Amino acid sequence: MKRILIGCLSLLLVLFCQGQSLQVMSYNIRLDVASDSPNHWQARKEKLVSVIRFQEADLVGVQEALPNQVADMKSLMPGYGFTGVGREDGKNKGEFSGIFFKTARLELMESRTFWLSLTPEVAGSKSWDAAITRIVSWAKFRDKFTRKVFYHFNTHFDHMGKEARRQSAHMLLQKVQEIAGSIPAVITGDFNADPTDEPIAVITNTADPLHLTNAETLSVSGHYGPTGTFNGFQSKEVNASPIDYIFLKGKWKVLQHATLSQTWEGRFASDHFAVFAKIEL
Repeated sequence: MKRILIGCLSLLLVLFCQGQSLQVMSYNIRLDVASDSPNHWQARKEKLVSVIRFQEADLVGVQEALPNQVADMKSLMPGYGFTGVGREDGKNKGEFSGIFFKTARLELMESRTFWLSLTPEVAGSKSWDAAITRIVSWAKFRDKFTRKVFYHFNTHFDHMGKEARRQSAHMLLQKVQEIAGSIPAVITGDFNADPTDEPIAVITNTADPLHLTNAETLSVSGHYGPTGTFNGFQSKEVNASPIDYIFLKGKWKVLQHATLSQTWEGRFASDHFAVFAKIEL
């Protein structure tokens, strides 16, 4: 009887601990363009959503999501809420760097967007040598299970402008501190930079009190999957360096970290792999 009781208590403890973790994902879903045929959005949207649902992701920061793609994902993902705006007008025009979240688990308390420019409150603005408009959308959440509060920031840095990426990295650190303060935060995104490039060096510089930590370096179980995150709809990742990341601020524990590279008859759900982390506050 005593053994049974101990076994039951151990099982309850395991289930309780599992319930404390959050499954987080960063996913550049590749915008919907006809020239991608046979990898166009209509052929891969259900595959992409299946990756999110199979991993039981609580939080998903998406990049390159056009309004019709956001609408499709909403319809295919019952139980998820969404927050974010189009980068061109701060409403519904252009790509979103938005956040999907499980409504049964997370309460959305507040959300806004700022532009990676010298005028971050001006919708559609861009600065430095940026080729196109870039944004950061953020949300403040309360975990309904643990009652803990945290922030999620999601972004997509410029693909051309080196100065824009450098300045964006500095602005991101400043804004995370300004908005979240001492409250823990998760930062997801396509940073268009590998770990040796200046933007990532700026973000992870431990000499800077505002620095963020790459979730991969904290994973107690190491990293699973390829290290490269861009596949370009080719047969495998283009190179061994990631450009998509999950960064953390605060006292998070990382239980798992992975790059998810599933294929369906040799085809990928996006030209980027999803980056996944199981974290605990």
